[in-house]
Amino acid sequence: MANVSIKFNNKEFLLACEDGQEEHLEELLIQINKKFNNLKNDLGNLGENKLLLITAVKIMDEYYETKKKVDQKKNELNDLSNKFKELKSLIYNYRDSKESEIEKLNLDHENLKQEIDNNQKKYENLIDEAADQISNFVNKAKLENISK
Repeated sequence: MANVSIKFNNKEFLLACEDGQEEHLEELLIQINKKFNNLKNDLGNLGENKLLLITAVKIMDEYYETKKKVDQKKNELNDLSNKFKELKSLIYNYRDSKESEIEKLNLDHENLKQEIDNNQKKYENLIDEAADQISNFVNKAKLENISK
């Protein structure tokens, strides 16, 4: 345990604190002393107890205002975090739906390609059959002309 000697309202005090916390305690006491002296200058000498009470109330007011702002920022951060999670979910859902669409389009493309190949084969068969029929017709016509 460490001891810190401080001066407050022109009086010396010896305060104990955890080892390594001496500078922090001194800084806190400097701030309290500033507030106390500012109030003493602004309000006049109302008596040490009343000035100490007003100083404590001022410090607590600042603390609660700061705490309120911190809580508000935490809520804003939580809202942003929730919106981010929602946006992330929407992005993943969009990605998944687009991947499904791409798969379907690729499957449709393959089916169309297969259908085109099948139709091309049918068309070629029809052309071959028509060419054979025309050739047979021409040969038949030549034979008929020769036999006449």
